[in-house]
Amino acid sequence: MVHLGLGAFHRSHQAWYTAAADPDHEWGIAAFTGRSPDAAEVLAAQDGLYTLVERDDAGDRFEVVGSISAAHHGGDVGELARLIASPGTAVVTLTITEPAYHLGSDGLLDSASSVVAQDLEVLRSWQQARTGAASGTPLDPPGQLATAGARLVVGFDARRHAGGGPLAVVSCDNLSSNGTAAAETILGFARPISEELAVWITDNVSFVDSSIDRITPRTTEADVDLVAEATGFRDLAPVVTEPFHNWILSGAFPAGRPAWERAGAVFTERIEPFEQRKLWLLNGAHSLLAYAGQLRGHETVADAVADTRCAAWLEDFWDEASHHLTEPGLDVPGYRAALQERFSNSRIRHQLSQIAAEGSSKLRMRAVPVLLAERKAGRTGRASARIIAAWIDQLLADGAARKPVADAAAGTIERILAGDPDDVTAGLVRFLDDRLDDDVVALVHSLRTSWRA
Repeated sequence: MVHLGLGAFHRSHQAWYTAAADPDHEWGIAAFTGRSPDAAEVLAAQDGLYTLVERDDAGDRFEVVGSISAAHHGGDVGELARLIASPGTAVVTLTITEPAYHLGSDGLLDSASSVVAQDLEVLRSWQQARTGAASGTPLDPPGQLATAGARLVVGFDARRHAGGGPLAVVSCDNLSSNGTAAAETILGFARPISEELAVWITDNVSFVDSSIDRITPRTTEADVDLVAEATGFRDLAPVVTEPFHNWILSGAFPAGRPAWERAGAVFTERIEPFEQRKLWLLNGAHSLLAYAGQLRGHETVADAVADTRCAAWLEDFWDEASHHLTEPGLDVPGYRAALQERFSNSRIRHQLSQIAAEGSSKLRMRAVPVLLAERKAGRTGRASARIIAAWIDQLLADGAARKPVADAAAGTIERILAGDPDDVTAGLVRFLDDRLDDDVVALVHSLRTSWRA
């Protein structure tokens, strides 16, 4: 397997599932970082081994995970291409975060993005050099590619020329239809440079949808010290997570896969209801708590959910979302009860500021769909609109504290915030989705600035 996005969540989720499902180590993961080589350097020095700490109010449990067989800097496109081209590679998994897909509001690759445009230019020049090279002459991959999609295109081109055969791509990011999102990103880079390559990808690469769920806060120095004291090993890359884990997948694996179901993964033909349940009830609730909780002076999810005002807003939003989660087998009441317990785990210090980042892309998937569905059903969508109101006020609070906007769309958001104060609500609401009309703007505006009351 090849993985892009060597962060804590990958190590608490896909890498853990692979290790738990494959005790004989028949599968190994060659994992690549995103922008920084730091995680790869640390893990490479530890032979890919790290400690996973399952933490709840009953205590900590320690497990060494050994499924990562190699760790690489994400900028090493040559090694990525070599590994994807190998006939022994069967699966590519992704945890690159939602903004890294660079999709526009139409669901297609945003070619107007400067980083996308730069990578497309690099790929075009690279393909022109290939066309001009003598037959059979090897051509080094381009080294300066900023996006995961462009890097994967180089890898698939290498596999096509090597005759490596079909394989599967599994997106593990919090996007609806994330397999389709991965396909649109990769084909969006491939089509402009080589229609032949785009056809090969369409015919040979299976894009698998997945819904992922395991709360994994950032590792702290205190966690590193705790692991050293408890195990006797100075692990510089431990991961702290909750006992709960969930993975639902839908799609084909033409070259095989680990038996993840042995570790509890579920395979289904219809994944959308499970995606919506998770995106709305868990992730939507996280966004509500991240913004409203910070505005009320809280630092962690557990702190915010213990606040009776935040807890009431949470239940209101869950009620709205639950109106639209009616598929048999979802057990929405049980899922909500489990979330209450998970959120209340005071020993998982899930920082609200961490969840709050990349709000614009998150709210488009977590709050806006519920709001639109409620409006269509003839209801106000007040609880969903409250999340957007809290996001706007938290952006303004961060600006007053001179904190930068932590969002891939920071430039656009900052321009709206710097404009006429009377237009901020309308500008940000319509930036999220132009289907949100004047009535929604007025509703969101009415919900602002009342967090301490």
